[in-house]
Amino acid sequence: MFRAFFLWLGCGISLHAADFKVAVLHPLLADIAREVGKESVQVVDLIGPNGDPHHFEPTAVDLKRAEGANLYLVSGMGLEGYLPKLRGILGPEVTVVEVGATLPSMAGACDSCDHGHDHDHDHGHSVDPHWWHSIDLFRRATTVVAEALAKAHPAGAAGYEANAAAYRARLDDLERWAKREIARIPREKRHLATAHAAFNYFCKDFGFTPHPVQGVNREQMPDAAQLAKLIADLKENEVGAIFPEKESNPKILQTLIRDTGIRLGDELIADGTGVTSYEAMMRHNIGSIVMALGR
Repeated sequence: MFRAFFLWLGCGISLHAADFKVAVLHPLLADIAREVGKESVQVVDLIGPNGDPHHFEPTAVDLKRAEGANLYLVSGMGLEGYLPKLRGILGPEVTVVEVGATLPSMAGACDSCDHGHDHDHDHGHSVDPHWWHSIDLFRRATTVVAEALAKAHPAGAAGYEANAAAYRARLDDLERWAKREIARIPREKRHLATAHAAFNYFCKDFGFTPHPVQGVNREQMPDAAQLAKLIADLKENEVGAIFPEKESNPKILQTLIRDTGIRLGDELIADGTGVTSYEAMMRHNIGSIVMALGR
């Protein structure tokens, strides 16, 4: 990790430029920054629409693309393990804002605990970093980004505030739509079986019980005993569907389908990759869940 960073650091590349530029390290933060910044801000999405925030590590080439950025926006809540090194490389002149740092968090799920259980001990993630699956937290994050932009670029503060208000209103509409759609799923059927533990914030907001196959990281694989318990839980709760992701382990999901008889739902989008916007992600996920579990 970061093997190329120190070579890059010695090249004498300037991090300052006349135009206001923002670098983001999560595709959904790029969406917020574009909505709030509009034409006043150049947004450099270092991960891109098809990258994986869990495994991304900035390279010298990435930082060259962000040359001159006045502000870096990162998701926070422990998602970016490389963040201390990145801060050291960028230096004190560049502001790095952890957008999730001031948002209420949930404890990360671990394989030794019941699925969805909140806890304080650390099995790789003591905090669940997938806060963006809560529309309310994404709305709060919009305010955090607007304030960070205004502080870094005071000349555009009024515009950022107005743009953020307009975007929060759209998120209000999205939340109302989501509640109407999810109301089509009976309370007793609100069990969400997913490829990994990315949807706890969503489940909390909309009254689902989560049943993740893998942990907060996709590398956290269940052993035979944990897999047997998950199968028993799925059967006992008469879970209607298991939802894969593009990056999910097909072998485990095939085992679950074979041993439970539960059908496979449409792929869910866990980390904002492969979609054009946050709204598109939420509408896709909710539409898929309602189609599989609704009346």
